[in-house]
Amino acid sequence: MYGMFRGANKLTLDAKGRMVMPTRYRERLQERCGGKLVITIDKEQCLLIYPLPDWEETERKLMRLSSMNSHSRRLQRLMVGHATDIDLDAHGRLLLPPNLREFGLLTRDAMLIGQGLRFELWDEARWNERRDEWLGGEDFATDLPAELESLSL
Repeated sequence: MYGMFRGANKLTLDAKGRMVMPTRYRERLQERCGGKLVITIDKEQCLLIYPLPDWEETERKLMRLSSMNSHSRRLQRLMVGHATDIDLDAHGRLLLPPNLREFGLLTRDAMLIGQGLRFELWDEARWNERRDEWLGGEDFATDLPAELESLSL
């Protein structure tokens, strides 16, 4: 099993909408997917970046959900409908499609957040705002789902 993606990385997007994948992830991405990635939207108004094999597994799970359920259908439309193949170039860069940059409110300064098998890409100011909101919320430690109550960190 290959390593998980973790950590918060400050990035700068260039004028063409390219971002440089941090060096520490590039080798794993080449091994895992030959630099082939999929980017899609998330309801939190960030972008999700998956190595292709992990996206394909997620996509299969999404498409197995009932299309008769309105919540499932909405999730399928949004995530699969916006999924876009992107490649890591020889310089470790990804060209982010304009429509997805617009959705994620991405301009110049961004944050790439490792989330295990995928990454989240956020506008830096929006990330800082949301992170501070989550950390400062009164329910942060008190409103835990049952499966997290026994978790010791």
